[in-house]
Amino acid sequence: MAKFQELGYSVVRSAGSGVNSISPDIIVIKDGVGFSFECKAWDKSSLNIEPDKHKVLVDWQRNTRMHTFIAWRMNNMGWFFIKPEEMNQNEKSFTVTKKQAVSINRLFGDLINLAAIPNSNNP
Repeated sequence: MAKFQELGYSVVRSAGSGVNSISPDIIVIKDGVGFSFECKAWDKSSLNIEPDKHKVLVDWQRNTRMHTFIAWRMNNMGWFFIKPEEMNQNEKSFTVTKKQAVSINRLFGDLINLAAIPNSNNP
């Protein structure tokens, strides 16, 4: 998230983020525009989020009106940013495959472009 700091964003690492947290891992804000991220570094063919954590992210997005993402760092590929609603629900978790994340192809530069647009994820 150093890239956000370089662009003048205020960056906060959420205390106690993890399994039982009530907020995403990282929050960045500039000029009233905020982003929140649940960060995962996972070198597998898919990424899974527990239903309780997924609900925290969806509720956070609705309550704060921040652009909220799962930030997935893939080895040798960099960071990909997935919206909670882009994940697929199965019996035990919400999941996104590496193929889906690459297909969505939302990278850091795409997030900066969102900063000029009000968050359309929320009513």
